[in-house]
Amino acid sequence: MIVEAARRLEIPRRLRALVRARESSLIALAALVGVIGGLVVGVMGGGVDLLHQFFFQLQPGERLSGQLSLNPVLAILVPTAGGLIFGIATEVIKRWRPDREIDPIEANALHGGRMSLIGSVIVAAQTVWSSGVGASVGLEAGYTQLASGIASRIGNAFRLRRADLRILVGCGAAAGIAGAFGAPLAGAFYGFELIIGSYAPSSLAPVGLSALIGYLVARSLSPADLGVVAPEQTTIVAHDLVLAATTGLLAAVVGILLMRGVALCEALFSRLRLRPALRTMVGGIVVGLLAMEAPQVMSSGHGALRVAGMLDLPLRSIALLFLLKILASIASLGSGFRGGLFFSSLLTGALGGHLLAVALTMFWPTVYFDPNAYAVIGMSALSASVIGGPLTMTFIALETTNDLWLTTAVLIAVIIAAQVTREVFGYSFATWRFHLRGETIRSAADIGWMRDLTVGKMMRQDVQTAHASSNIASFREAFPLSSTAYVVAVDEDDRYVGLVHVAEAHATEVSPDKSVKDLLHYTDDLLLPGMAVKEAVLAFDRAEAEALAVVDSYRDRHVTGLLTEAYVLRRYSAELERRRREMVGDE
Repeated sequence: MIVEAARRLEIPRRLRALVRARESSLIALAALVGVIGGLVVGVMGGGVDLLHQFFFQLQPGERLSGQLSLNPVLAILVPTAGGLIFGIATEVIKRWRPDREIDPIEANALHGGRMSLIGSVIVAAQTVWSSGVGASVGLEAGYTQLASGIASRIGNAFRLRRADLRILVGCGAAAGIAGAFGAPLAGAFYGFELIIGSYAPSSLAPVGLSALIGYLVARSLSPADLGVVAPEQTTIVAHDLVLAATTGLLAAVVGILLMRGVALCEALFSRLRLRPALRTMVGGIVVGLLAMEAPQVMSSGHGALRVAGMLDLPLRSIALLFLLKILASIASLGSGFRGGLFFSSLLTGALGGHLLAVALTMFWPTVYFDPNAYAVIGMSALSASVIGGPLTMTFIALETTNDLWLTTAVLIAVIIAAQVTREVFGYSFATWRFHLRGETIRSAADIGWMRDLTVGKMMRQDVQTAHASSNIASFREAFPLSSTAYVVAVDEDDRYVGLVHVAEAHATEVSPDKSVKDLLHYTDDLLLPGMAVKEAVLAFDRAEAEALAVVDSYRDRHVTGLLTEAYVLRRYSAELERRRREMVGDE
């Protein structure tokens, strides 16, 4: 009912015009989205808490990922049955909505910020259920999906311009992350780095305000245990700043292995040809078996990462939890559960950083390596590798610890981790999933306009044609020098056979008795109406041509238009300049 009402939401024309005309109106919408983002965090987090209390017999206020022991029957039964139910529901939803749902990054990269509200609600509900039955997934994917989906619907109701709609989607994600982690600065930079794909003065006020309000609303709904609970005391000295780079390098290796592991797990399930219901059921069994050894691998913490509490465990338990948490995340996401790796990578990175400090102390017992400090450094570095957004992770560390020297070490680690991951692997977890589906998205930077600017929209349709069997004399009579630059040659079935330069046909050395087919160029170099501008530019470069014919298909080769390289480059440059002005707020 609520979703249907939101779908029919339509704003009066005068109010739409007012919002479109003033930047302050966009800021007001961003504030509204901030409230919604904070509510989303509170409602979804509360929903997962209720599921944990019901399924795992926890008391109010207890965290599933903070349990030191669980009923072994529940540890196996709940994720197994929950995975089966999730898989059956997924199959039903697929029949109803066969197209996959797009997330905020893909929406901003390819669709100008347009998202499905119904699809976002479905993804959020799937994420809550996945975490609620114990799958090792993070709620951040659901937070950002639903908050951004609602923001997109509001923006569409006001018929915002493409650039403004993308900013509003970023506001939704920023509010969700700020509320989830208790870190408004990190939430804002999450919106800039990962959802909008750039920082611009025009987006500073709306994204920053939305993140702040999302944090305040989420805090008012859940004032206790909000965000990352880091160790209270840390010590940073000169050698820690140097070794932070090593931590970042190791974090990049672990992050790449983690992302590869999820992809390999998905490929394994595909090779086994199991139905979706059985895939998630098997994933649930694996998580349950791991939870019998370390209950902390279940869920993700969904809003409160108890780093300090986890690091008080015995060293053997920390090492075991580090390994099992990675395996549980791979099994959960690889089998098809919904969720993200943000929370999981924070916990795994903290455990890994702690283990690194202990190992360094064993090799150099005369030097002190603060395990608490390395836990925060490892936490931020691994998340930067997996999620991307080095500044986002840096601000999470700063807002968690309020320690500038520690944040300096974190900055070194996240820069190294992000850069090595980008150089060696090339993707974050989100963009890696796009790559596996055949998309070429490297970030949320707006490239959708390139796909919208197609050959069919740029080509000339008033094409001059001539039969290839005619002679040059008749061709010269039909097409004087001043008439046109290019003529498309066709056969008796009106199929494309080549392109003729009119100036070449009028050259004195060309005999009037020659056939037009003797002057044909680019016989196999063609354009299709659906080609994007970037593909067209590459086609001109390969053919070394100034003009190419456009045909309906490579098989039929019926001519539909003509396109010149000069016009394509002019349009391409104009669109690039337009996007640049949008980015810096000149429009």
